[in-house]
Amino acid sequence: MFRSWIVLFVVFIVYTYMVYSNCDKRNTNDSIPDKRALAGWKTWQAKNCQSCHQIYGLGGYLGPDLTNVARDTAKKEIYLRTFIKYGTGKMPNFHLNDSEVNSLIAFLYWIDKSGKSKVSKDKVTWSGNYNLEQ
Repeated sequence: MFRSWIVLFVVFIVYTYMVYSNCDKRNTNDSIPDKRALAGWKTWQAKNCQSCHQIYGLGGYLGPDLTNVARDTAKKEIYLRTFIKYGTGKMPNFHLNDSEVNSLIAFLYWIDKSGKSKVSKDKVTWSGNYNLEQ
């Protein structure tokens, strides 16, 4: 019995060492936002964009998931700039200045490089959560 505890403890120590010694190897310069992306992130939070939009499937469902909107070749940067600057029927015009618009676009490009999020509409439940078991 005592021997199995020692084996488990050694396995735990080895596993912990492997996790923490390799965790920084994934970080590249792409994973660290630059000043413009950070400013865009602050604008995103200040204007409460997540109440209508999702990033990585988290956020509101009134607007689209914006995780990979910058990657969409059919919608070029001018599309992003126009929607952010002037709003639409559902999206209000926040009267952002050009610096804020540029920062939000830099933030969306940074998010786009960091991952993918595609939750199909049939997985979204009435409560706004999504169910992967459907």
